Amino acid sequence: MNRKPLVLPAAIGLVASVLAACGGSDSGGDGGNPISVGTTDRFTASKEAPAPFDPAYAYDVGSWNVLRQTVQTLMAMPNGGGDPAPEAAEECGFTDSANERYACTLRKDLKYSNGDPVTAEDVKFSIDRARSIEADTEVYALLSTVDTVETKGDREVIFHLKSADATFPFKLTTPVAGIVSPKDYPKNKLREGFEVSGSGPYSLKAETKGDDVTKVVFTKNPYYQGISDIKNDKVELRSFEDADAMGAAIDKGDIDMMTRTMSPEQIKKLQDAKDSNIDVIEQPGLEIRYIGFDVEKPSLKDKAVRQAIAHIVNRVELTSKVYGTGADPLYSMVPATVTGHANSFFNEYGEPDVDKARDLLAAANITTPVKFTMNYTTDHYGPATKLEFETLQKQLNDTGLFDVDIKGEKWDVYRPKQREGKFSAYGMGWFPDFPDAETFLTPFLDKDNTIASPYVNKRIREDLIPESRREADRLSASKSIEEIQSIVARDVPLLPLWQGKQYVAVRDDITGGEYAINSSATLQLWELGRGVGSD
Repeated sequence: MNRKPLVLPAAIGLVASVLAACGGSDSGGDGGNPISVGTTDRFTASKEAPAPFDPAYAYDVGSWNVLRQTVQTLMAMPNGGGDPAPEAAEECGFTDSANERYACTLRKDLKYSNGDPVTAEDVKFSIDRARSIEADTEVYALLSTVDTVETKGDREVIFHLKSADATFPFKLTTPVAGIVSPKDYPKNKLREGFEVSGSGPYSLKAETKGDDVTKVVFTKNPYYQGISDIKNDKVELRSFEDADAMGAAIDKGDIDMMTRTMSPEQIKKLQDAKDSNIDVIEQPGLEIRYIGFDVEKPSLKDKAVRQAIAHIVNRVELTSKVYGTGADPLYSMVPATVTGHANSFFNEYGEPDVDKARDLLAAANITTPVKFTMNYTTDHYGPATKLEFETLQKQLNDTGLFDVDIKGEKWDVYRPKQREGKFSAYGMGWFPDFPDAETFLTPFLDKDNTIASPYVNKRIREDLIPESRREADRLSASKSIEEIQSIVARDVPLLPLWQGKQYVAVRDDITGGEYAINSSATLQLWELGRGVGSD
């Protein structure tokens, strides 16, 4: 069998794998060959991004997937989905009715991978450190509702929040809340390079070539205590230049599994292959792709220009031409299946309509064609990104209303430029920090947002975001969340494009591939094992 579609319930929070791994399993290490996993995520240390694996800095899915294997958090998302569960903590919970005081008790005798004890003071140090460093990735904004952190003894930690935040347990599952030792991490600056230490499932050793990581070796942490059942002793994560190189490696048997990002052509070829020893696992996903607009740039400052673009972009054509069945059109920043999702852009603009775009620009006295450049990254979101932007460029330019140029750059150059406001329009992807609608809205719309957007809407920031956070019942938060989506559709500081599925290709002597990645694109390497009788 070459394709294993993983059928999951539609409702977020009910995600549960339904396929069992084939065969028994033994250790991926223990004197045998380590399990080798391929990725096209690139890890580079540069002047602009000196600390790609520091929890106080990292804010992309690739680096977070490295940290989730090594740096433990108080809470974690269970393999089957649902609410956050205690991880480094023995128990956690709100201790007041206002959702403003949150207390955790650490597991007894919790230790780092070097055997040193993990204490409540370490937790306080880690949270305070991330908040005080204020890295330019803006990852610290996930902790924006924290006022002070208090400790009692060696095991009890109390978070006093500035305002009600029912999503705080979810935020404690993210790597920025990871627990690190003051012995290894300086208080007031980032830990540069690729060293990582923590109390998670594995210890880490990075192999490098120049400023780039070529391989990350994860070795089972003998002191680990948490909710994960580690099914191997050692896993290697190999970073490839592109999807073709990664595909060649799995064909030759140099790697056992490949994750993000395979090309649409690779996926189809593997799915159609007969008598192959490589299985493709398809899962629903919460990855989204969108265009961000700098609303202060002259060419895009007038809202009518951005609304005209929203009238023209044809998502159905874009997804079918570029991604086939691997992506679905998305009409909101909040994906389908997430509580609070609304088709706000479809409600506002309907089907693509060039005449409405032309009338809108004429009514606003906009001289056409409107000229601007759309920037995209060539090596971060997969090989189809170039065709995606060529398609968008053609859709806009064929109307005669726009004269759009496109420019692609590597991620280590592209991302700093984007944060510095050097682009008028830019393509970005997003994987959720945690499975809740807030993580698809506040990182782009609140103060200290991760894309450094100059767009400000007081109604969103001062009323709707705080309102949504007050609701412990996330269904009750939907009214505020839906209004945020409607405002975004009218103002168009962001233009959602599509929601993607997830694919894993795994050799059939490897077990646990069905559980190796969850709907939030979190890599769970501890789920992998070797089948009985494999080398």
